Amino acid sequence: MQARSILRSCSSAFLLSGSLVLGGYGFLSGQAEVYRARDTARLASLLAEAKPNSHAGQLHEAAPGERVLKTGSLLGELLIPRLGVDTIVLEGDRSGVLRRGAGHIPGTAMPYYPGGNVGIAGHRDTVFRPLRFIRAGDLIVLRTPAGRYRYRVRSAHVVGSGDIAVLGNTGRSILTLVTCYPFYFVGPAPYRFIVQATEMPPEQAGADSSLSLGSGATGKGGEQNSSLGASRR
Repeated sequence: MQARSILRSCSSAFLLSGSLVLGGYGFLSGQAEVYRARDTARLASLLAEAKPNSHAGQLHEAAPGERVLKTGSLLGELLIPRLGVDTIVLEGDRSGVLRRGAGHIPGTAMPYYPGGNVGIAGHRDTVFRPLRFIRAGDLIVLRTPAGRYRYRVRSAHVVGSGDIAVLGNTGRSILTLVTCYPFYFVGPAPYRFIVQATEMPPEQAGADSSLSLGSGATGKGGEQNSSLGASRR
């Protein structure tokens, strides 16, 4: 099962090898910036051309786990304003995808599907590093050509690498962010840090429409200072 694969494989996908430490990391970081600039421009074009919810109806007919995008295709942009997180989201969880940004976990719902669990993975040492400062109530925004989806963080906790229950459907529209844990662990990380957020109703989401996205300041300190005090399950 692909959802199980991302939870288990992150231990190797997020591992920095000696070659990365000696210089490869700088090369990959520069490469990621090139991809990001290109993907951001493409997404801006898609957002400008798309009509709000123009194809949401079609995607609503898809089953929660049905793949509707090709691996590497642009899904949208993920923002956590208070933490300053602003990353492209692509379809898939392969290493090449996660070097470019965050990745939608195959087998989980698309944001357009009501009542589904949208799973998104990201590297603990790049796009999802600020998650160690996440707080209950934080706003998360997922912008796609089909519309803008707003979520409120309700919980953060740590699970084992093989625990896929966090990606199951609950009958509610939720967003689940996944990264390796501990954030500063050297070598294959034995746990996964999970953030779950509930989609906001339209009237509540509208109240945040004036929020300046990506303007939040990232907190400082160690991972033990996570505002949610993530518990291990």
